[in-house]
Amino acid sequence: MIPFNRPLYTGNEDQYVTAAMRSTKMSGDGKFGKLCHSWFEEYLGCAKALLTPSCTHALEMAAILINIQPGDEVIMPSYTFVSTANAFIMRGAKVIFVDVRPDTMNIDETLIEVAITEKTKAIVPVHYAGVACEMDVIMDIATRHGLYVIEDAAQGMMSTYKGKPLGTIGHLGTYSFHETKNYTSGGEGGLLIINDESFVGRAEIIREKGTNRGQFWRGMVDKYTWVDIGSSYLPSELQAAYLYGQLLCADKVNEDRLNTWRSYYHAFASYRDKVELPYIPENCVHNAHMFYIKCKDLDVRTKFIEGMKNQNVMTVFHYVPLHSSPCGQLYGTLSGSDNFTTKESERLVRLPLWGGMLSEERNQVIRAVATVLAEI
Repeated sequence: MIPFNRPLYTGNEDQYVTAAMRSTKMSGDGKFGKLCHSWFEEYLGCAKALLTPSCTHALEMAAILINIQPGDEVIMPSYTFVSTANAFIMRGAKVIFVDVRPDTMNIDETLIEVAITEKTKAIVPVHYAGVACEMDVIMDIATRHGLYVIEDAAQGMMSTYKGKPLGTIGHLGTYSFHETKNYTSGGEGGLLIINDESFVGRAEIIREKGTNRGQFWRGMVDKYTWVDIGSSYLPSELQAAYLYGQLLCADKVNEDRLNTWRSYYHAFASYRDKVELPYIPENCVHNAHMFYIKCKDLDVRTKFIEGMKNQNVMTVFHYVPLHSSPCGQLYGTLSGSDNFTTKESERLVRLPLWGGMLSEERNQVIRAVATVLAEI
């Protein structure tokens, strides 16, 4: 059976994880945490990068940083993982869902402005599959209406929009290092990307359970104390060490994934009469986070998934649109019509893709797709 995913393992992680295990500091922000922060700050060119235990935690920190209050409204696509919404709902916000573009499955930037009210506090674009939203338009809308932009770039590490790394365009951004992502910090992990320097000081405090302990360790205060709200948003040194080993191979891993993505794309180009292939806008560079196809409809997708299983290849779909879920109906509302979100989500299916995928595994997937499509 070809699995849907295998967590990335480069062989470079062991030495750093072992070093972290033998160090005198394992609770976080030790040697490897600092090395990761430096790597991201240099690569991204952001004001500050802070590792978190998960992308969910990074989003929660972002909600606190922009001071979300009960009654505030936050605009985002319905086609996303629950963490995108939960982070703001937990602070009392109401989520305003917006339909997606059928070509990229990203939020339809032309529908955002009509969803804005006097209660709107932020826009949260989600870069689906590591393909950028139309950030110039979104930032222009946010600037004119005085709104924050928080990029959910959970799937977007190594992707760019007009030359800018995803996560570095809005006021804040987030990455995920879950085991299904292109890079992992040992199963879970995340990153908060701070582009507005005014957030840096408070972010460090929130991340340290609301204390100014970071200032204490830097010798800025003679003792640390509780100064703000916060939580335990600090990952362990083991997570940081595992991730650091992968960061040193980041370009190689990225190119390897792109090679698999391109192989799929070329192999399936002749099946355009039966399936739709991913679309990459001209101003976007993607990271091959996933390769999906869109079947004709839900019934065909169901048959395709079952057929692939019979060919010993695991495929998956995801994201029941949040606006139609029980909690989505309780804590949010859909702005406008659901023209594409549900219909397109019911057509989409993801194929196996991971860093280090062997050519024979890739070819088995390609043969299986050809066999199944010939039968449906």
